[in-house]
Amino acid sequence: MKTTTPARSASGRAARIITEVCAPGILVVVILLAVGWHAAPGLAGLGWGILAALFCGIIPYAILIAGARVGWWTDHHVGERKQRLVPLLIIIVCVIGGITTLAVLDGPQPLVALVVAMLATLFITLGVTVTARWKISVHTAVAGGVAVILMLTYGPYMAVTVPAVALVAWSRVRLRDHTAAQTLAGAVLGATVAGFVFQMLN
Repeated sequence: MKTTTPARSASGRAARIITEVCAPGILVVVILLAVGWHAAPGLAGLGWGILAALFCGIIPYAILIAGARVGWWTDHHVGERKQRLVPLLIIIVCVIGGITTLAVLDGPQPLVALVVAMLATLFITLGVTVTARWKISVHTAVAGGVAVILMLTYGPYMAVTVPAVALVAWSRVRLRDHTAAQTLAGAVLGATVAGFVFQMLN
C-alpha cells in the first residue's frame, strides 16, 4: 500500500501553508508593526515599527533563507537542532542591534519593551537548545508571544488569536518537525517570558 508523506497529503499541504504564513520572521514583523502603530500616532508609529522589524524580522529572516540556499543549514526554518546555534546567535545579534538603535533614537517605550522581550525569549530558547539538547518550537514560541502581546496592547478581545497558536502547533506536529510537547513548551515559553518582560518594561 502506498503511503503519503506528511507534506504531500491535503492536511500536509495545509500544515505547510500555515507553517510558512506563520513563520517566526513574519509574525515578528507583524507584531512590531502592530505595537509601533499603537505606541505612536499616525505614520510615525508605523515608521518605528518598520525600523524595529528591519533588525528583528526582515534581516534575520533574509539571512536564514540565504543560509539555507547556500547549504549552511537544511532549510530556512533550521529543522535540525544541531544547526540552530549559529542562526540563533545571528538573530540575537540582530535583535541587540535593534534595541540599540531604538534606544539611541529614543524610540517608543512599548516598542523597546517588545524587542527586549524578544531578546529574553531568544536567550532562553538558545539555552534550551544548547544545554537541554531539545528542539523547542520557535514557531509556537513566537506565536504564543504575539498572542499575549496583542492582548496586552489592544485589549482582551485579542484573545481571538489564541486558537491560531494551536493551529501553528498542529502544523509543526503534522509536518513532523516537532513533537506535541515541543510545540506546547514553545507556546508556554513565548507567552510567559515575552508577556512578562513586555509588561514589566512597558
